[in-house]
Amino acid sequence: MEQFRSSFRQLPDPRAENARHDLLEVLFIALAATLCGAESCSDMADFGQSKEGLLRLFLRLEHGIPSHDTFSRVFRLLKPQAFENAFRRFMAAFAKANGLKLSGVVAVDGKALRGAYERGGKATPLHLVNVFAVDARMALAQQKAPGRNETAGALEVLELLSLEGCIVTADALHCHRAFAAAVRERGGHYVLAIKANRGRLFTAVTQQFARSGKRSVAEQINQSTHDRREARRATIMRNTSLATLYGFPGAAAVGRVTSRRRLRGRRADAPAVRYYLLSKYISPKRLLHVTRSHWGIENQLHWVLDVHFAEDGNRARKDNAPENLAILRRLALNILRTHPDRASLRRKIKRAGWDDTFLMQILSHMR
Repeated sequence: MEQFRSSFRQLPDPRAENARHDLLEVLFIALAATLCGAESCSDMADFGQSKEGLLRLFLRLEHGIPSHDTFSRVFRLLKPQAFENAFRRFMAAFAKANGLKLSGVVAVDGKALRGAYERGGKATPLHLVNVFAVDARMALAQQKAPGRNETAGALEVLELLSLEGCIVTADALHCHRAFAAAVRERGGHYVLAIKANRGRLFTAVTQQFARSGKRSVAEQINQSTHDRREARRATIMRNTSLATLYGFPGAAAVGRVTSRRRLRGRRADAPAVRYYLLSKYISPKRLLHVTRSHWGIENQLHWVLDVHFAEDGNRARKDNAPENLAILRRLALNILRTHPDRASLRRKIKRAGWDDTFLMQILSHMR
């Protein structure tokens, strides 16, 4: 509780001065409930009532357990930027205490909250940009995409981070000068997918591979899994002229990854060729690892949030509630994932709800 209190005590309370329940206690109960599978403010209130005896070991609860209306009011009024800042402070201290390195591959990608839309706006739900430390498997930050503009949201979230020792990956949507400059200014390097919509820049990259020249090559053959066999070949060539010719900050090399996949009992698929722009020359073997690691944000963050925390189905829509509850889910996911118990995430969530001793272990793990 002390680490939680030190990180979140600076969070401004948006309620009136005569609010009955302490803000940190409301947030702590909400977090504990989310660790146990709570999906709504009503779930948080029910959790608090059923676990009041346990919670009093950590909290004063001078006015008892908050109602579902209190939880709803707090998350609707709380400023997401301030809550996000507190989240990042907590995770930095948490990572340091648990010996987690937040460097390495850092993936940036957008995610829509399908249930978080205003009346009549089902086609335009809330859109967030997430940042994920692949090696540590931790969510680092999130930012609302202004006007559902993911490129603008990505630039805003990069401004919040220190990227020393990181290689930032992103899909072709973010292969532009402003994103590259933001990564370099924050001390990181980038590996950006590049497609034909980049026009002359894409043409220059593909033509370089068509010509003869010094290059490094590595190949990786994955063992047959899910009834398929895949071979991936990476090629790296140095190129510092792109930074001058096309004004692309820090460009130092270009990469190409060719994938060949064959399903059992079928003919091999046509080769898939992808091109990348790099701000740092790395080995082709490293490029294979970096490009494959980028998909961790989909498989280990977005998919997990939807399946285990029902994020896409969450119906919170009013004011700041969708964004704040999304931050809370990422905080719970990081804590559960780093707990040393080797059980699956699904089993951890269920056991935390059933076993008070295990829930105490998780809450103590937050120190």
